[in-house]
Amino acid sequence: MEFSEFNRALQKKFAELTKNAAHLFEVEADKDELWNLYLDSFPEGTNEIYRECREYDCHCCRHFIKTIGNCVAIHDNQIHTVWDLELGDAEFQPVADALSGYLKSRAVTDAYISSVKTVGTERNYKQLADGKIETYEHFYLKLPDKLVAGDACSAGRMKGELRDRKNVFVRSLKEITEESIQTVLELIAQNSLYRGEGWKKILSEFLKYKKEWEKLETSREKENFAWEKSALAGGAVGRIRNHSIGVLLVNLSEGMELDEAVRKYEQIVAPANYKRPKPIFTKKMLEDARKKIEQLGYMPSLERRFAVLDDISINSILFSNRDARKRMAGADDIFAAMEQELAVDLKRFSKVEEVPAESFVKNILPSARELELFLENRHYANMVSLIAPKNASAPTMFKWKNGFSWTYSGNVADSDIKQNVKSAGGAVDGVLRFSIQWNDMGDWDRNDLDVHCKEPSGEEIMFNHKISRTKGALDVDIINPENGRPAVENITWASKDTMDQGKYLFFVHQFTNRGGRNGFRAELELDGNIYQFDYTKEVRQNEDVPVAEVTFDGQNFTMKGLLPSNVSVREIWGVKTNQFIPVSVVMYSPNYWDEPAGTGHRHYFFMLKGCRNDEMPNGMFNEYLREELMEHKRVFEALGSRMRLEDSEDQLSGVGFSATKRNDVLVKVKGASERVLRVKF
Repeated sequence: MEFSEFNRALQKKFAELTKNAAHLFEVEADKDELWNLYLDSFPEGTNEIYRECREYDCHCCRHFIKTIGNCVAIHDNQIHTVWDLELGDAEFQPVADALSGYLKSRAVTDAYISSVKTVGTERNYKQLADGKIETYEHFYLKLPDKLVAGDACSAGRMKGELRDRKNVFVRSLKEITEESIQTVLELIAQNSLYRGEGWKKILSEFLKYKKEWEKLETSREKENFAWEKSALAGGAVGRIRNHSIGVLLVNLSEGMELDEAVRKYEQIVAPANYKRPKPIFTKKMLEDARKKIEQLGYMPSLERRFAVLDDISINSILFSNRDARKRMAGADDIFAAMEQELAVDLKRFSKVEEVPAESFVKNILPSARELELFLENRHYANMVSLIAPKNASAPTMFKWKNGFSWTYSGNVADSDIKQNVKSAGGAVDGVLRFSIQWNDMGDWDRNDLDVHCKEPSGEEIMFNHKISRTKGALDVDIINPENGRPAVENITWASKDTMDQGKYLFFVHQFTNRGGRNGFRAELELDGNIYQFDYTKEVRQNEDVPVAEVTFDGQNFTMKGLLPSNVSVREIWGVKTNQFIPVSVVMYSPNYWDEPAGTGHRHYFFMLKGCRNDEMPNGMFNEYLREELMEHKRVFEALGSRMRLEDSEDQLSGVGFSATKRNDVLVKVKGASERVLRVKF
């Protein structure tokens, strides 16, 4: 066989490799060692000294082998080389076999990209002493466009991109679990993932690669697979871990709760005020939860209703106003009804005796014959209903021994402005927080209210200057309130270390008045103390309403309220605010009925005469569930929102206070005498 035939066989093989491969690769090889192997593999007597050097030892072929001789393709996780030739020739076959075997024993280290279109020298000529022209053929290849960059810099950049993609692809295959991919695909199928549809095809392709990867046994096979498939898959699949969807996949793979993982994903891709339309869960989660519920016998426990007085044993009640109905006999009188439209001036009770909640329960309630509660507008977030199992004999799913639960206004276990700010993505755990809420009193209040803070330096935090030099940050800015959803805005400081000493003035500005007339509620939290303000008048266009002034001395805060005192009457759940309302029952929350030590946080419930929850509350919340059910909490969240309570005229609803949150309420106690007390929680 002539060398020219050897060369043409190599060119044909190279064409086959490049036709079916997205890219070619380089293996780890010493270029000089490879060249010497080429020379030394010729059988004895076939590569003799020709004039000055061995016959096949020329600088053209040496350059070729050192440039592209270690180039390989990968197919089915196996290396294929240009030297995989069936020559049937005693002279050249050993050379091809030696080079092929050497390259297949080495690891792939990089992609192959050339800065030139051709490699090697096709032929050259030399004139002999006798005048004859001698032709010499050498290894020579024309490269396809996909292997060629414009210059050396471009070639280096392309190789770097392919190398980085492969490395990210390996990390993705190692760190992302098949279960997490299946979960995200199911969320997309349910239309439960914001902008998820655009990832469906990419995730399906990556899942295919993941399954193939898991079947491979050796590290060499996995490396070859990663080089080949990352080049074939393209950037979206190859770098999936670095995309927004990759954050979700990695978090799920590392065991993060589904709702938290989705929330972090949506923080990246969703608009600032995007709200999830419904709880998220997957088919597998639903199936697993159903099996657990059936296994534990909790199916009859799922249906819930409003509790009535007949449900409660006398041991669960701290106080019962037995004379309330008799005392209210004159309620139908027209003058008594008109009297309820008049607000009681709260200033009259500014110096009443204060008593801690537990002292009130132990020392005052036992001798009380009648009890009335002064319901303020700020107590809207404290409105609470007691919930009972529809099937009284059903086993309890809760951490305590009975099947009763409770729900606060807005379908949260402890609803307040702070909870709504947190749900909107705002920070609530700083050293100083100022929040407002509006569009929460029934009518659709479409006004665009803005929170402002003027700092000691004169710098003002507002909608177009959200982060100040002192690290004060406006992190929730609602421009268009949604119908039926409270609107909130929030400013917070994470640390005192960054704050200036001096006065911080907090006020509310009406940026756009769209007809809302209900004002707003405000909340100021500092050093763990929460102060609430209620502004019930319409805020006019461009009007500023001062709320509070906080002075910081470098260590401590002092607060001065600036919001004008204003007393008005509103109707909440069928009862009037700024009035004394008869209390029918006082009780602890159900988690403290059966055991003195209780389970979790204690709540104090004042059930009000005529109070009727007009919302559609959830029948249960995840924080109530027994530990054995918590692995299915996403399904229970969906169950709680879907299994709504039946409307009921006869229900135990009123005002509730958590023992862990600072609050207070005025009560009028009648026993041997009548007195007004402020109960502190």
